[in-house]
Amino acid sequence: MTTEHAIEAGHAAPANATEYISHHLTHLKSADGAFNLDTFWISAALGFVFLAVFYMASRRATAGVPGKLQNFVEMIMEMVNETINGAFHAKSKIIAPLAITIFVWVWLLNAMDFLPVDLLPKILTLFGVHNLRVVPTADVNHTFGMSFSVVLCIIAFSVKAKGLGGWIKELFTAPFHASGIIGTILLAPVNFLLQMVELVAKLISLSLRLFGNMYAGELIFILIALLPWWAQWALGGPWAIFHILIVTLQAFVFMALTVVYLSLAVEKH
Repeated sequence: MTTEHAIEAGHAAPANATEYISHHLTHLKSADGAFNLDTFWISAALGFVFLAVFYMASRRATAGVPGKLQNFVEMIMEMVNETINGAFHAKSKIIAPLAITIFVWVWLLNAMDFLPVDLLPKILTLFGVHNLRVVPTADVNHTFGMSFSVVLCIIAFSVKAKGLGGWIKELFTAPFHASGIIGTILLAPVNFLLQMVELVAKLISLSLRLFGNMYAGELIFILIALLPWWAQWALGGPWAIFHILIVTLQAFVFMALTVVYLSLAVEKH
């Protein structure tokens, strides 16, 4: 995984470490440069992997002695259900499937960091693709997109629980409550501003926490790939083992915070 591995079909190898790092941090973009195609297609492919594995597990599920796949899926579902039962106290048919989807999908996206740095980029150079980043959650656009979806879910859950009028009323009457009409009118702008700040803070905290951890992990693997092969094994192995914890923890945190935020959304203030 040294710079020698970065030689591409029709392209020269990066001349130095800076070019090597820059090359691995460059996205495969659409023709107009507006979209990161690698992030989109890898995320979509892993989404289908998640659906296929869980569909296969459901088809093979048995009331008797469960197989390894069924045990694995049931372990994930039990962990997610425990999180939901501890944080979400309302009734919803959506929250459990949503939480499971978030955890497994984000974990798969994060786990792309375990692939050798030059493996997929080198393979795709044979097909004329010369830029590729394989960790979607190391793309801030993707983490912001997921977090924005969570914010939309927060609004939807709140509207469903309180009604459109109740949600709009809460925007102007919480967190500071007033007993009289004049006080309510005076506090309305402050309440609305704080409600918007809260939503934006949730959006930023969810996205940047995941992005920062995965971007740092990706960069460390790239730096390790610049070392001699013996140093790559000596340092890459322990870091990969430790990174398993980071990958899993970040997927769990994103899922758990989503559940907590949705629980707060359905509570009346």
